[in-house]
Amino acid sequence: MTNHIKRLNTRAPGKLLRALAASVALAGFAISPAHGGQAEYFPLQSYRVGPYAAGGSGFFGGFIDYMQLINARDGGVNGVKLVWKECETEYVVEKGVECYERLKNSGPDGAPTAATNPLSVGIAYATLDRSSVDKLPLITINHGRTDSTDGAVFPYVFPLQLNPYSEVSAIVNYIGQRSGGLQQLKGKKIVVLYHGSPYGRETIPVVDLLAKQYGFAVTQIEVPHPGNEQGSQWLKIRQIAPDWVILRGWGVMNPVALKSAQKVGYPADHIIGNIWSNSEEDVRPAGDAAKGFVSITTHPSGTDYPVLQAINQYVIKAGNGNLKDPARFGTVYYNLGVVNGILNVEALRTAQKKFGDKPLTGEQVRWGFEHLNLDDARLKQLGALGLVQPLKLSCEDHEGGGAVRFQQWDGQHWKVVSDWVQADRTLLRPIIERSANAYAKEKGITPRDCRKES
Repeated sequence: MTNHIKRLNTRAPGKLLRALAASVALAGFAISPAHGGQAEYFPLQSYRVGPYAAGGSGFFGGFIDYMQLINARDGGVNGVKLVWKECETEYVVEKGVECYERLKNSGPDGAPTAATNPLSVGIAYATLDRSSVDKLPLITINHGRTDSTDGAVFPYVFPLQLNPYSEVSAIVNYIGQRSGGLQQLKGKKIVVLYHGSPYGRETIPVVDLLAKQYGFAVTQIEVPHPGNEQGSQWLKIRQIAPDWVILRGWGVMNPVALKSAQKVGYPADHIIGNIWSNSEEDVRPAGDAAKGFVSITTHPSGTDYPVLQAINQYVIKAGNGNLKDPARFGTVYYNLGVVNGILNVEALRTAQKKFGDKPLTGEQVRWGFEHLNLDDARLKQLGALGLVQPLKLSCEDHEGGGAVRFQQWDGQHWKVVSDWVQADRTLLRPIIERSANAYAKEKGITPRDCRKES
């Protein structure tokens, strides 16, 4: 567990601070400042060590810095301060479950718990049933179970912005655009190189469906965790000579894939990375092998957005930034954390319109997520226009977006190279509902009648 202790912004005597810090270090989590009884609590199952530390430290750094911005600039959400505790999971499922149980009801001074945000498919799967019993929203931004898009069966799970099926559908649509239309995909060869985990395997059926739909040949190749060895996989890819490779990687697997592609002579500009193969940390270690590599993104990197500039002013320059390396400010993982912070805070704000400007229960915040409606006008007010895609959630739809843009690495920076490309949600929805209904039958769940939900 991590021994990192967040700087405490309080007037308590020095001895009390040192004693509190020592007790927290022994407990294995970091905490935010307490704010009496008028606070909303976010338990953070974070990971800042291990093979996926770059993703975890960037994401949770951005999430925490956004919450710090809301506290420092706005005095909280309608007077309700945001507080949090971190517990180090090392991206290990068992530790993630342990952290969930330890943190879920431990808000400082009795602050109610808003939602959990593990940023891990394995931990999300392992805590999904627990979250439902505990009536706590489980936020799986850009990942998680695709069928949890169906809120009638999964009322507490929110795969915000982009579920895995939408991801691969949008990539295939983009390849179709690049080929002169989806009808031109017939006869083409596509390889999907995927991470050997539940996350990596989840899209196998939908890619097979898309291949049958559009007539392309698909070969799906697994890379065992963590992905340091890929020689045999890329020799096979060289033999297949595909038109495109879709990279569904994570962590160290991504730069190794790009270096391995260069060794066998496969062009980087015909490799398309998915949402977890799209960060600076994925390409910089690969050096010149990454130049030309294309990936999807739900949010661009950069610091030109007003919300990022506000974080810089109120948090970073004040010496309270959560990142150890300030050069990572505005990178892909960091900005995803900021986006996640925006969505969590706006769900709380939405719920307060119904339940009052006070700390809310997880069940009340769940209502806020389900009624989240961020249009361009609101995103502009938040300083996030262009950083966050418009989202409208409902009982039926816990994803709300399903669109991506494509970016290309020029050797130094990501450059956005497309407009928004939408997944084929009409094609995907029946698959999602069949899977969700099968889960409901297995678990003995009676789906909600969304027509009766207000």
